[in-house]
Amino acid sequence: MFSVGEVDVKGLQRFENMLGALGAEAPKAVNRAINRTGDMARTQVVRTLAKQTGLPQKTIRKSVKVKRSSWDDLTYTLKSAGGDVALKYFQKRETKKGVVANLGAARGRVLFPRTFFRGGAFPRRVDLSAFGGHVMDRMSEQRFHLKKVKSGVFIPEEMVEGATADAFERSVQQNLPRRLDHEISRLLGL
Repeated sequence: MFSVGEVDVKGLQRFENMLGALGAEAPKAVNRAINRTGDMARTQVVRTLAKQTGLPQKTIRKSVKVKRSSWDDLTYTLKSAGGDVALKYFQKRETKKGVVANLGAARGRVLFPRTFFRGGAFPRRVDLSAFGGHVMDRMSEQRFHLKKVKSGVFIPEEMVEGATADAFERSVQQNLPRRLDHEISRLLGL
């Protein structure tokens, strides 16, 4: 979980006098600046997390929930919940040895032996609509004794470590002072 209100941004003391001059309008200016900065940070988090995990940005965007800042609560929060992501959502291809999936920059391409998501004889195998794109592993010799295969990637864990956490903090530290200056100047008519 990330929160813009928790990131220490040095140099914001210079805005104290200007915020004092705004009076009751100050929370509105800070709220707009935090929300805009948070949206920019969210974009960076989604991009970086997609590279880090190997998942498409569309999937990451669905899993990252946003709680925007308000006049009363001046924090912008990014949350993600969920468990082990199924191989269905990764770039994958089927080989005779099993399914090979791209699990991001750190893990690279990983072979999952004896797994499949297509049916028929090689090389003319076809996607099986009954599986809905899921990768299956045969648990025994019985025909329908199958299990969905998971990737070992947990989006909430990946979100708070490594390049994604750095991208969030860097984006907030670069953009929040600039956005605050812009919103304050706009309200003061400068």
